Amino acid sequence: MGIFGRKDNETAAATTGSAVSPDLAALTGEYTIDPAHSTFGFVARHAMVTNVKGSFQDFTGTLHLDGADPSRSTATIDVVMDSIETGNADRDGHLKSADFFKTDEFPTMTFRTTKAEALGGDDYRVTGDLTILGTTKQLSIDLEFNGAAKDPFGNERVGFEGKAEILRSEWGLTWNAALETGGVLVSDKIKLNFDISAIKQA
Repeated sequence: MGIFGRKDNETAAATTGSAVSPDLAALTGEYTIDPAHSTFGFVARHAMVTNVKGSFQDFTGTLHLDGADPSRSTATIDVVMDSIETGNADRDGHLKSADFFKTDEFPTMTFRTTKAEALGGDDYRVTGDLTILGTTKQLSIDLEFNGAAKDPFGNERVGFEGKAEILRSEWGLTWNAALETGGVLVSDKIKLNFDISAIKQA
């Protein structure tokens, strides 16, 4: 069934839990991203030897899912940059500073889809405009549809996992420091990862 339902051979397994394979039309509609059960994260290479992981704790977003024509599906996401967390207060403060995100001047990062396409099975790709530091560049995100379920409170939910990579320098994030052994302190390539749970609007 693709993005709005599990494949036929997964139906029996799905019915054993709360995620039941719905028809495409039933999942078409407007959704609000649930920040309590969603994650917008990133991974950067540090000192050329290890990965530092972080995420944003404050964000809002909406989805429009079109079961008949997935290419007409859309998404909007707004992220509060001051909500960045990496597990280290000093590092978080540096990321909020003028060296990186300049959160006083640019408090929000936004993403607005311009294209959605089915890749086959439960795999999809959305392309849109990512704006950071007032600079807007195109970004494509590969998504996997994780299914649909009704939670114990009666909310109809859909879930997606996504990933993408960017070069932060393309958005003006150029601060770095050279290492004595060669290379730089912070990688230009940043891996983005998303876990999204969205609730259908009444």
